[in-house]
Amino acid sequence: MSLTRRSTLGLVAGAVFAPAIVRAQSYPSKPITLVVPYPAGGPTDAIARFVAQDLSTSIGQNVVVDNRAGASGAVGTRAVAHGAADGHTFIFGNNQTHGNNMFLLKEPGYDAVKDFAPVAGVGAFEHAFVVRNDLPAKNIKELIALAKADPGKLNYGSTGVGSGSHLAMELFMQRTGIKMTHVPFRGAAPLVQEIIGGRIDIANSTLPSVLEQITAGNLRVIALASPERNPRAKDIPTLREQGVTNADADSWAAFFAPAATPAPILDTLSKAVLASLAKPAIAEQILKLGFTLKVRDPAAFRPYHQQEIATWEKIIKDAGVKPE
Repeated sequence: MSLTRRSTLGLVAGAVFAPAIVRAQSYPSKPITLVVPYPAGGPTDAIARFVAQDLSTSIGQNVVVDNRAGASGAVGTRAVAHGAADGHTFIFGNNQTHGNNMFLLKEPGYDAVKDFAPVAGVGAFEHAFVVRNDLPAKNIKELIALAKADPGKLNYGSTGVGSGSHLAMELFMQRTGIKMTHVPFRGAAPLVQEIIGGRIDIANSTLPSVLEQITAGNLRVIALASPERNPRAKDIPTLREQGVTNADADSWAAFFAPAATPAPILDTLSKAVLASLAKPAIAEQILKLGFTLKVRDPAAFRPYHQQEIATWEKIIKDAGVKPE
């Protein structure tokens, strides 16, 4: 009995897809490595460990966090991009590793879009505008007026050239037509101390890095560069509430796997991560870090990711920041 063309094609298709289905059914078959491209101990590392611990129970294999820091996160990100695409290695990346590095590094060694598939968008660290206590500006409108009265006189601090705090302020200046003088620092701690000491006028820093000093009264906060107020800092008005509707600057974070990871395996991993993030106990631990959960599945995260890359590519180029 001869085979019809349709049945022959069906057999061929089955032969092609069967290995992927078998791999998905046996996944995971060994411990999973979750790469964090930053040193241990920071809030990004903490979020990854919360999720890894929960996954170790739910997915049936240990999930081990591997901190591979260096080159603004590029070292660990590069390793995952060119590593095994079998679902047993994935990464907790962010707007730096999977966005800005494409335009800030001459040779990042990977493509943030082509080399990765999103597993789950997690949310963001919001940026807060903090000023020295004796700065006359009490809100964003007054800050803009003060800056326009004498362009370049006000200075702003950041955690380094090309950092989130630098680019967030560049975005704000471009959107409002003001000019302030940039003073980069090596990290948030020295920057905060210089604002407290009155030598730096303003900074647009992630909320967790300044919240303690705001609460203590050592800094004054005038705005949150995010679409909505933070539930743990409800008294901080957003830029949008103060008339600046196009300068939001969240430092987002997301889980990614190598692009060649088989779709069934990627789906299994994604569903497991999303389930972990949906658990109240995990969410509460993350929120305590000052992080805002805005969980997205891969389909929802992909267009958001592409839009973020396009936005910050333009900001970086317009600011004249050269790749190093």
